[in-house]
Amino acid sequence: MNEQQSGEAYDEPIFAVSSSPWQLIWHDDFEGAPGSKPDERWWTPELGGGGWGNQELQYYTDHNAYQDGKSHLVIEARVENSPNYSCWYGPSRYTSARLITKEKFAFSYGRVEARIQIPWGQGIWPALWMLGQDIDEVGWPECGEIDIMENIGREPATIHATIHGPNYAGAGGMTGSYLLEEGLFADHFHLFAVEWHPHQLAFFVDGIAYFTVTRDAVEQRGKWVHNHPFYLLLNVAVGGNWPGDPDSRSIYPQSLLVDYLRVYQRV
Repeated sequence: MNEQQSGEAYDEPIFAVSSSPWQLIWHDDFEGAPGSKPDERWWTPELGGGGWGNQELQYYTDHNAYQDGKSHLVIEARVENSPNYSCWYGPSRYTSARLITKEKFAFSYGRVEARIQIPWGQGIWPALWMLGQDIDEVGWPECGEIDIMENIGREPATIHATIHGPNYAGAGGMTGSYLLEEGLFADHFHLFAVEWHPHQLAFFVDGIAYFTVTRDAVEQRGKWVHNHPFYLLLNVAVGGNWPGDPDSRSIYPQSLLVDYLRVYQRV
């Protein structure tokens, strides 16, 4: 989840990769009790307010993510002026949450899908994404990054998918976007997915394939590093270089709702 800009498609979609069926290998349906923390077998909260490489305004806590008792994960961004939460600009003005499966669940290749209702408003930045499990050894972007779904509040009908790696990172990431024909993504739940194969990544919204990146296209620019285990991340950022800061139109709290998150691999 890094600063980006709009891009173009990279090669035509190649969907006839395998005729083998998908098999579920991991899932979370968020069926915990009201107010309970995300399942600690899978999720670790990342904490802090250092800007996260993008001059974001939120402080990530261990209490802004919880299960609502209705089979949803809630990640809530709040206005919270607290001297207990120190951000890069001083005491925090906002809090939110960032959850990772690092060292608890990672995989290579497959289909990731999540049914999500995103928040809305200027300055809000929800994301479902993945990072290479080797990030501590090789750093970013050498570890690779796969952004399955990102939205910035000033584009409420548009979501983005992007991959990052050596020589195609940050604003230079290889990216595509999907525009709803009517309504806003915050109005309803939508199904976001990626199908990750050894030589391509294909991205979907509500079953519609809208963006594909092939290994050949990546290697014209940099190194293909999407060939090893990745872990999952869910977060809601506030402000930052890409979405811009909240303004007088922004309303808080804002919540990301996740109905389920599932990972499949070919049999």
